[in-house]
Amino acid sequence: MNIYQDVEHMLMEAFNKVLGPKDIRKIDQNLINVEPPRDKEHGDVATNVAMVFAKTLSIKPRDLAIKICNELDRNDDVSVVKVAGPGFINIKLVDEVWFKSLHFILKSGKDYGSSVLGAGKKINIEYVSANPTGPLHAAHARGAVVGDALARLLMKTGYEVCKEYYINDAGSQVDILGQSTFLRYQEILGDDSIVIPEGHYPGAYLKDIAAEIVKKDGNKWLSKSVEERLDAFRQYSVQMMMEKVKADLNSLGIEMDIFSSEQSLIQSGGVDSVLNILEERELLYEGVLDPPKGKQSENWVSRPQRLFKSTLFGDDVDRAIQKTDGSWTYFASDIAYHYDKYKRGFTEMIDIWGADHGGYVKRMQSAVNAVTFDEAKLDVKICQIVHMLRDGKPVRMSKRSGDFVTIEDVVTAVGKDVIRFIMLTRKNDQVLEFDFDKVVEQSRDNPVFYVQYAHARCCSVLRNADVGNTRGTFEKSNFCSNNLSLLTDENELNMIKILTNWPRIIQGAAKAHEPHRIAFYLSDLAAAFHSLWNKGKEDEKLRFIVEDDKELSFARLSLIKAIALVIASGLEVIGIEAAEELRS
Repeated sequence: MNIYQDVEHMLMEAFNKVLGPKDIRKIDQNLINVEPPRDKEHGDVATNVAMVFAKTLSIKPRDLAIKICNELDRNDDVSVVKVAGPGFINIKLVDEVWFKSLHFILKSGKDYGSSVLGAGKKINIEYVSANPTGPLHAAHARGAVVGDALARLLMKTGYEVCKEYYINDAGSQVDILGQSTFLRYQEILGDDSIVIPEGHYPGAYLKDIAAEIVKKDGNKWLSKSVEERLDAFRQYSVQMMMEKVKADLNSLGIEMDIFSSEQSLIQSGGVDSVLNILEERELLYEGVLDPPKGKQSENWVSRPQRLFKSTLFGDDVDRAIQKTDGSWTYFASDIAYHYDKYKRGFTEMIDIWGADHGGYVKRMQSAVNAVTFDEAKLDVKICQIVHMLRDGKPVRMSKRSGDFVTIEDVVTAVGKDVIRFIMLTRKNDQVLEFDFDKVVEQSRDNPVFYVQYAHARCCSVLRNADVGNTRGTFEKSNFCSNNLSLLTDENELNMIKILTNWPRIIQGAAKAHEPHRIAFYLSDLAAAFHSLWNKGKEDEKLRFIVEDDKELSFARLSLIKAIALVIASGLEVIGIEAAEELRS
């Protein structure tokens, strides 16, 4: 049950009655938008459909709005309908609609808000995909949480989701990783002259990998050729770093469905195959790129390269796909990787990238369009940087220097639930501050505590309810059978209306690929509940347990149960446990 969709159907029925057969075909139901008005005085739902379709129908918006209102006024679920301004339509629904909705929430449980929006469509979400050159740091947690919450959101709305991690285990950075680990290996075996060169990875985490290699193989690699030991240490390092990556993700409650290897893709001929497609489509040519815009790099040299005609697909400039020495660029591997996703049946793909990849979006979307003949769609979500603060001071993060805060550090300090919620308190393309001091406070300034406390408080009320000598938890059927029409106070009705907005929120978030909307909604819901609780402390008539009125008390306990269910449903979507008790 989705009241906002029900109103959309009402509007479509009204169009059917006020328009002729020719005009009704001009109405695209997907463009009908119904939402709560900003001002509660304007009613329960508002729509601008008259202004959206007026030009197409060659009629003044207000005149069309009046015709629609005349039809809506005949609907038994509509209490009042009015035209506002140039053609807005404001609708107030009868209270019985909200009571039915509350009953539906209680009957549905945590499944309330689930839908078949995706209709089983396959969708691939690639996230984290950090180079395996060091432990995941705290900033990676943002992309991990956004990606995982989005996956859960899409699954709740009926998509078949594949969660994927792309291992960048090819290229110069992996060579440097292997060389850096070998230096630590020599150091552990007693070479005191070792100095980590600039540009290598100096982090202490490589000592742990090197120690494992010594434990397994002793000093056998000291006598091997440079080529042999580099190959071995690359493999050792990537394997062990990925084991650590998987453990860190697991500590955040994240399990990937697939780990794809760049090295395996190249060795299997994936890059050659996809470039043959581009060649056949005459989308590759030999050319020279213009110098980078803005401040020129001293290292930039004008040279002929093999280029991809990405400007034909909306990119700013054509892009290099093969270097002068014949080696492929990272871009070539990335095209092959996305083509591999397409071959696996994914025509809809979502990538979650870090802030430093913003300039890479257009070229990747251009390439996906090119190699799939416009059949596949790539949506890229950029996660802006996270400022980690401790004692009010920033904490530096650099994988090369080894001076960074790891996911393991943060999970140990505050727990996974805090990390997951805080990472969704800003839209992904906004900079986020993660203050270690603030996130452990038990106050309304700490959003995760505020939401968890609302759920725990609901559970406490239900556990300890004493109504007419009946104490304890109520069965689901009892909540549904209570007389919900007794909830006539304006504060109670407003609370029900907020709960009823949940299906609309979750579908909107799924369509926009924006899981932060769930955290925003939960914060608003928790605030409304705490406000209702405080009003009950001030006014006996609004208390959840009313002396000498068992029926009203039961109805209000049903409302409490519904609030707990929706909070639990929302927390489940973003991968957070709905605590029934909070310990200080």
